[in-house]
Amino acid sequence: MAVALGVRLMQKISSTVLFARIAPHFIPAMDKAVHRLSRGKVLLSARMLPGVILTAKGAKTGEPRTTPLACMPEGGGESWLLIGSNFGRPGHPAWTGNLLKNPDADVNWQGRDIPVRARLLEGAERAAAWQAVLGFWPPYATYQARIEREIRLFRLERR
Repeated sequence: MAVALGVRLMQKISSTVLFARIAPHFIPAMDKAVHRLSRGKVLLSARMLPGVILTAKGAKTGEPRTTPLACMPEGGGESWLLIGSNFGRPGHPAWTGNLLKNPDADVNWQGRDIPVRARLLEGAERAAAWQAVLGFWPPYATYQARIEREIRLFRLERR
């Protein structure tokens, strides 16, 4: 009961414009630091939503870029949906451009490094995945309603 109440409260908070302004400045940095200090065992934001650490080549530099991200696991950790919501802000997050240019990447999932290939979802496949994502974390609907761009959805599958 207390967990469900906490999740509903976090969903309400994460839907606010204030959260969208503030969260991108501290959640990823905090996640990276704790993940590094725990040697890949802890991802703080994963206490509310499952999360991965994505390492992908930068679209412009080709250098590895590491980004902590909420995800929706599928098939017991055989694949993951990544949601390019950018906390409901106007621009696509940089990691989505990186995956479009360099779809082969790695995720750290529950302390294990896993090579993956990313695929941008489109059409009916995207529509079905979007409905699943909304059932998983309803605030994504609020994020989409705030912006004009379509939120990018990627499916990551093990290579």
